[in-house]
Amino acid sequence: NNKKPENPFAFPYSDELEGYTQNGMTLRDYFAAKAMQSLIINNQKWNYMSYSDIPKIITRDSYKIADAMLKQREL
Repeated sequence: NNKKPENPFAFPYSDELEGYTQNGMTLRDYFAAKAMQSLIINNQKWNYMSYSDIPKIITRDSYKIADAMLKQREL
């Protein structure tokens, strides 16, 4: 199944009096940010890696977790 999970906006805001709308971040980005915090705090393997590899690995894994969370919402 190659269908991407639904990815709504997490914090949309609309001020009808001012005619202002702000979509905010996507739910995928919000989930990834939450997952990233846990990956950074709870992972001892960073001590054994090149510093330049760490951001790539954290972001990759954070978005994998976010995608799994979005997929789970569809069940």
